[in-house]
Amino acid sequence: MKLYMHAAACSLSPHIICRELGLDIELVQVDRQTHRTSTGEDYLAINGNGYVPALMLDDGKVLTEGPAIVQFLADSVPEGAALLPEVGNIRRNEVQSYLNFITAELHKPMVLLFNPIYSSVHGEVRALISKRLAWLNGRLAGPYLTGETFTVADAYLFVCLNWSPWTDIDLNQWPALHGFMARVAARPKVREALQAENLEAFDAGGVYFAPHAYLASSGRTGEPVRP
Repeated sequence: MKLYMHAAACSLSPHIICRELGLDIELVQVDRQTHRTSTGEDYLAINGNGYVPALMLDDGKVLTEGPAIVQFLADSVPEGAALLPEVGNIRRNEVQSYLNFITAELHKPMVLLFNPIYSSVHGEVRALISKRLAWLNGRLAGPYLTGETFTVADAYLFVCLNWSPWTDIDLNQWPALHGFMARVAARPKVREALQAENLEAFDAGGVYFAPHAYLASSGRTGEPVRP
């Protein structure tokens, strides 16, 4: 399988799930400006929307949209039931509920904060995100979103919250979420994914990670991630 990705983007979520499940995956970088891949392909011919992630199966079929991809990956091997319970188990629906919440209420609004076109409404968007994070902070049922077990939804939330420093959102005001970030960042397979994408930790607690180019452009400094 091939995972079309961009370092630290939402494609990091399925990348983490592949590592957690021990799936053999080829990472293919996508240039956001040219829409060319690191292997010379026209990415728009693979995903006409132009954004990552996209998962190309061994038979050439392509699956897009992160929440769908992580569910497919979890269902592809028996071990995946630990990350996404089987059909008929209400815990599966709870995980899917969080996937929908993250994509609609966190991921898409946070993306707007990266785009200067929407700068006139950044304050309102940030206020909405803060409201959703406050709700989520009170909902954490344990170490992870649904309790003691790490799921595909936790990987997705980790990736979105990792953008917090770049969108002027201070997670320190929500201790449960900050603790969540530290726990997920410490998982060995998550560390492997971060290292494979050449992401560096730039905060004292090693909770947030970014490509070196982002660190350099913002005047931040980081340390290489080590599993």
